[in-house]
Amino acid sequence: MSTSSDPKEGSTDIAVTMTATFCTMLAVIGSLLTIQTKQNIPGGRWLPDPSTEPSKRAYEIYALMYTPIWILAFGCIVAFGFYEEFDKWSYMKVCVGLSLPFLLQPVLLPSAAAGTSTRSSPDSQRPLIQRYSFKANLWLAIYSFIGNYWYTHYFYSVLKAKYTMPAHRLNNVPLALYFATHFYFSTYHVFSNLVLRRIVTTYQAGTARTILFGATVLTFAYFTAFMETLTISAYPDYSFEDRNMAYTVGSAFYGIYFIVSFPAFFYFDPLIDSDQHPQQKQQSHHQQPRVVMTIWDTVVSSCGYGMIIMILLDVVRLYLDIPLVIGSSDIVCSSVQQEVMR
Repeated sequence: MSTSSDPKEGSTDIAVTMTATFCTMLAVIGSLLTIQTKQNIPGGRWLPDPSTEPSKRAYEIYALMYTPIWILAFGCIVAFGFYEEFDKWSYMKVCVGLSLPFLLQPVLLPSAAAGTSTRSSPDSQRPLIQRYSFKANLWLAIYSFIGNYWYTHYFYSVLKAKYTMPAHRLNNVPLALYFATHFYFSTYHVFSNLVLRRIVTTYQAGTARTILFGATVLTFAYFTAFMETLTISAYPDYSFEDRNMAYTVGSAFYGIYFIVSFPAFFYFDPLIDSDQHPQQKQQSHHQQPRVVMTIWDTVVSSCGYGMIIMILLDVVRLYLDIPLVIGSSDIVCSSVQQEVMR
């Protein structure tokens, strides 16, 4: 339960705490910016270079164009209370439907958004399993599955979170959320790519930039986790025993996901478009050939980073000395957790 007897006082306290936290983080980043040395080339980039990374650029622009659509749809459902009439099939239709524009884009629209750049996406000329958009979606889909199937139980156990909406369940997690997480994470990781790319393309490599890069990852991870928790707070079927703790400690706990996955996704498949460079085509036979990121490499990459996140979550759980309870779809894990703690 909340430590404050007055809800308004508790809300004020959490607002002050979070404002101070983010102001401190921004102050640290601001101070780190003052010690950076800019690169000799003019300006930095938010989006991938259309001449050297056309596939990544097309994918990210597509994600940015679709993001306002799913946010508006989800926002209307929560703001107008449409979810009150939802049954478990309604949740599936909404979440699967909103995830399909991401999942089907590599198949149906491999060059979507390419027209906004000076070059078309090479993805349209590649076999399906070699397309960057396909591999990026697969990487995020596996990560989303791991997050729901395993990580959710850390929230059940550590933060006493619970979902109470009518739902089909897999490992006691609403099945619709496996799909919802995909479009959430697709947006989060594209925005993190923009921020991290701006740093990498603006400042010279070195210790100072590495520290700035790490501080930015930490700050953006915590900000992303907090904003999701805040924006979904109006939805009553996802609740915590102590919501103030969920905002502060819970956001840090959730942020562990992104501390690992943001830089991992940023550096994912870095040579996808290297065969498009004129200089690459003229390389001598003494140079190493381009390393192709295969589907298996993608699976291993996502699973590997997923395990790193799981270990970090478990380290926190062990430190707090809280049992981890993983239940089947016909029991409520939070209730079992309370029985174990007695």
